[in-house]
Amino acid sequence: MAEKFETRKLPMMPIRDVVIFPFMMTPFVVGRESSVRALEAALAADKKIFLATQHDASIDEPKPNEIYQVGTIVNIVQSLKLQDGNIKVLVEGIERGKVLEIKDGDGYLQASIRTTNYPLHPSPQLEAGIQRATTLFEQYVKLCQSLNYETMIAAVKMDDPAKLTDTIAANLQLSIEEKQELLEIFDPIERLTRIADVLDIEIEKLNMDRTIQSRVKRQMEKAQKEYYLNEKIKAIQKELGRGEKSEFDELKKKVDAAGMPKEVHEKAMQELKKLEAMPPMSAESTVSRNYLDWLLAVPWKKRSKEIRNIGRAEQTLNADHYGLEKIKDRILEFLAVRQLVKNPKGSILCFVGPPGVGKTSLGMSIAKATGRKFVRLSLGGVRDEAEIRGHRRTYIGALPGQLIQMMKKAGTKNPVIMLDEVDKMSMDFRGDPSAALLEVLDPEQNHSFMDHYLDVEYDLSQVFFIATANVLHTVPAALQDRMEVLRLHGYTEYEKLEIAKQFLVRKQREATGLTEKNLVFTDDAITGIIRGYTREAGVRNLEREIGNVCRKVARKVVKEGQVSVALNADNLNEFLGVIKFRDTMASEKSEVGLVNGLAWTEVGGSILTTEVSIMDGKGKLSHTGKLGEVMQESAQAALSYIRSRAQRLGLTRDFYRNVDIHVHVPEGAIPKDGPSAGITIATAIASALAKIPVRRDLAMTGEITLRGKVLAIGGLKEKLLAAHRAGIFEVILPRDNEKDLADVPENLRNQMKLHFADTMDDVLPIALERPLPEVVEEIATNPSLATVTQPTEGPAARQ
Repeated sequence: MAEKFETRKLPMMPIRDVVIFPFMMTPFVVGRESSVRALEAALAADKKIFLATQHDASIDEPKPNEIYQVGTIVNIVQSLKLQDGNIKVLVEGIERGKVLEIKDGDGYLQASIRTTNYPLHPSPQLEAGIQRATTLFEQYVKLCQSLNYETMIAAVKMDDPAKLTDTIAANLQLSIEEKQELLEIFDPIERLTRIADVLDIEIEKLNMDRTIQSRVKRQMEKAQKEYYLNEKIKAIQKELGRGEKSEFDELKKKVDAAGMPKEVHEKAMQELKKLEAMPPMSAESTVSRNYLDWLLAVPWKKRSKEIRNIGRAEQTLNADHYGLEKIKDRILEFLAVRQLVKNPKGSILCFVGPPGVGKTSLGMSIAKATGRKFVRLSLGGVRDEAEIRGHRRTYIGALPGQLIQMMKKAGTKNPVIMLDEVDKMSMDFRGDPSAALLEVLDPEQNHSFMDHYLDVEYDLSQVFFIATANVLHTVPAALQDRMEVLRLHGYTEYEKLEIAKQFLVRKQREATGLTEKNLVFTDDAITGIIRGYTREAGVRNLEREIGNVCRKVARKVVKEGQVSVALNADNLNEFLGVIKFRDTMASEKSEVGLVNGLAWTEVGGSILTTEVSIMDGKGKLSHTGKLGEVMQESAQAALSYIRSRAQRLGLTRDFYRNVDIHVHVPEGAIPKDGPSAGITIATAIASALAKIPVRRDLAMTGEITLRGKVLAIGGLKEKLLAAHRAGIFEVILPRDNEKDLADVPENLRNQMKLHFADTMDDVLPIALERPLPEVVEEIATNPSLATVTQPTEGPAARQ
């Protein structure tokens, strides 16, 4: 027998977040004006009203197309008007119906509804379906802790498949969409089959959850409890479509707002989709999330607003540093170019100089003068290329390289990054970090720097890179080629005095809590510290000695109360003890075979005494003092020159057959090497052979050829400063170094008497105390040994 259709008109009321089934008692509150009127119309008639769920619960006045077309005709069992004007009602579902037409009349919705009556005939298949659904529901109630077992089992003890399916559907914990799908099935037999399938799935879910719970419970310790609960909340929220979704939405907003380039944005969105599909507890999820966090942490568009006022920048540089005019001019030129060119390429400077001359602090001043953020990356001892380029994400604990980390720390696209101690990098089996820096420090390439971890191009072209180094010979030539090298030489005594007066004294006084009333440094006291207690190119030890004085005065203040100390040359040793360095070389007696050489070291210049002694022998040349190969060859070349010019130097042609020559450079434990000791050794040998003393108030530097030519040297300023510190004011230099005097401060040039030599013939008349004899017929068989003097203390020398 076919199904029967009926049509009836009833007041209609849309409902939110609930699906009402036939045979189901449901309480709810009615508050909307149209719903109140529909309810009143139903109460005034036969207490029947049609309820249908709206698609979006947030809409207050849904249109007909925003309401599901299948709903339930209910009977209003109770209604109670509340104090706030709302009505609380209790309804009972009667039967489902489908909307044919909805009209808006008298301020509420009226619907034409078609109901369908399906006749049912008992059959074995029907009984089997009812039995299956009932059995499955009993299993479901046992597993679901939120339902009362006895109440639910009593409620489904019935033979009517229509009532059975609707009762079960009303008590299943399903989403609104799934419940609406069950409501829209009018045929009880079809609904019975569908309910059984749904119960199968829900039982499987509950069994799985119970299995997981029991397994986790067995493995869980007390310390894991909190973690487990948090993860379970996340899993539940994800199952319900809450929580996680909002987190991903937040991440998407951050990616959109980060200002990434198009390719990077696409990569980030790709990663976000992968993350969304991953289980939250998986290891891959953590890696993916960390990667996204790094992409968001790196600055893509934020930049510091630069100071374009050159006058203000110049004031900042002068306030922080004394002298260094060349460096300051270069920085101001950079700022001038920034004003004229909209997007110039980033500058890459390299400050080279001994310790303590202000390389790092100068970088901080540049950042301050330009209004940029300053970050410092120390490269000393770095041996792994991954420190620069980062690790690939496949490795456990992978991180981006130090450059990307510094960019995150700076937080802007255009910081000043100081690559400190670039000459101290080394290499091993993990790669060459200096080679990785080639791309970073190349303005033609660093706009698309590729970090292994980020795996996207990052623009470093707006970064102001400043590298620092003590020496350049350990920096690869290709890396040097990419940087503009600016040399910071040591300071003169006058410059040290001014730096101490303007910066160091004030800084140390503040660091020890003193005032000008407690301690005053006179110029004589500072000069005394410079000459007697320090021997350096920079001012670091000078600052330490000033701090030493300040601490002693601070102790007096604490012990004796208000103390006033005026430090001068007379009371200096009370605070600093015995003088450490005495510059007495120039005042010592001139000796045969003893010459003052000038050396360049990584910490500035120094005096290097060279001695030569002549003994009976067979023409052997020996050298001691831990000389390097270059200096040994210089000694051999000097001797060959002396032998080739024997008669002109007043020696017999075969003088070397009966003597041994011993060249010694004191401080034998310190290695010495370099190409500038030639004329020093040649002069010492000539003096020893001719028994003519060498002037003690004079120093020299230069390399020698076999023909006696004097070749140019490096480190001119440092060597002249070393001579000046030692109290020597007369120096012999190669003629080719005359052009380098521009780098020497004018006050130092004015105090020094400089001789420029083309050949050894120019050197010997100046260096020896008296002229060489015409020709010496015979060398003395037992020449006296020259008296050895102790050289000045100093670091390992590179001549």
